[in-house]
Amino acid sequence: MSVIPAPMGLIAELTHRCPLQCAYCSNPLEMVAPREELTTAQWLRVIDEAADIGILQLHLTGGEPMARPDLPKIVAHAAARGLYTNLITSGVLLTDAAMADLLTTGIDHIQLSFQGAEASAADSMGGYKGGHARKLDAARRIREAGLTLTTNFVIHRRNIADLPAMLAMGENLGSDRIEIAHTQYYGWALKNRAALLPTREQLERATTQVEAARERLMGRVVIDYVVPDYYAERPKACMGGWGRLFIHLLPSGKALPCHAAETIPGISFASVRDTSLAEVWQNDPAFNRFRATGWMPEPCKSCDRREIDWGGCRCQALALLGDASATDPVCDRSPDHPIMAELVAQSSDSALALVPRRLRGG
Repeated sequence: MSVIPAPMGLIAELTHRCPLQCAYCSNPLEMVAPREELTTAQWLRVIDEAADIGILQLHLTGGEPMARPDLPKIVAHAAARGLYTNLITSGVLLTDAAMADLLTTGIDHIQLSFQGAEASAADSMGGYKGGHARKLDAARRIREAGLTLTTNFVIHRRNIADLPAMLAMGENLGSDRIEIAHTQYYGWALKNRAALLPTREQLERATTQVEAARERLMGRVVIDYVVPDYYAERPKACMGGWGRLFIHLLPSGKALPCHAAETIPGISFASVRDTSLAEVWQNDPAFNRFRATGWMPEPCKSCDRREIDWGGCRCQALALLGDASATDPVCDRSPDHPIMAELVAQSSDSALALVPRRLRGG
């Protein structure tokens, strides 16, 4: 195979530890235990390898990446190697001291997540009393530090009615970017899909509200909007295409083309404990399994969009059809597309109890 261009970014799940227990989390049901995480020295070596192969961005996530006491060392090393470093955090651990450490070590951007605009409902979803107030303090610290602030609101059936209040809150916090992200149904979110997937009427109302906010805030605040695939007619190019733009590392060091790829049976994924990032990216059979278009079945193989959406999401095809090699059923050209309407019809009970995210299994 010819040399593959360097990935744009390394997505580093530093840990699956997190003070929150959000039922919409995309972390796997069986998460990595703290004793199985990469060490500080191993993460620093991985950062060196990332810089050496031309990776430009490091996205630090989890779990809650701030649960790692060595986070400042990791950020400092990434900055020294010239990587643009983005921290994706719940903010509940972003104290004055932690903020000072991040600034000293060279953090470039912080993306702050919220469970809603109203404290009691947000704290209930996160399972963390007082968490919403801590997040507001974190947003203030980020703005006072002069960093770009992205506020991320994950929406679902239980909080979508509060979307206007979320948009207003993001604006009032001084966000440079607001991300309104419908829940993506992997991991814990897939387990809780029946209680979280919004109705079509809710989705259409939310879309109208976002479009109005975009027009009102144009030139001042960027609003990203991620809709649930279940109502789409065309699939997204998941992660920009399998093995095209990103390497995703689990806390254990296992290297994946996307965060949910490990759910696909029959594929073994290399670990950076004993395989270099360069070797993973260029030669790992798992990364090459769904790369480009050679693997595609019909109708993908002859579709004029095959190098636009790259066949959609392999993990979604697995989750919904039991076959990671199938055309993503989100696509209306898929023979399995009618299943989407069936799933939407089944996911209509907001009274269902949610299963909270817990570190050791479902």
